[in-house]
Amino acid sequence: MEINVKDARSRLSELIDRVEDGNEIIISRRGKKVARLVPLKIKKNLPSMKEFRASLKLKGEALSDAIIHGRKRERY
Repeated sequence: MEINVKDARSRLSELIDRVEDGNEIIISRRGKKVARLVPLKIKKNLPSMKEFRASLKLKGEALSDAIIHGRKRERY
């Protein structure tokens, strides 16, 4: 749907309702297209960090142990 700025101002609520229903609105000024109203695509759930952490496979000693051993070696 294409609409001019003047009409868009007076019908903004209606235009937003149409956009929420999935429609795209083009706004024009003096016959030239200047803006587009489109529905937002919001991702509702972020991926689980628990699954990501479980997928990590680390080798060697724990970092905290490596730091403790390093400090002991430097002291003596």
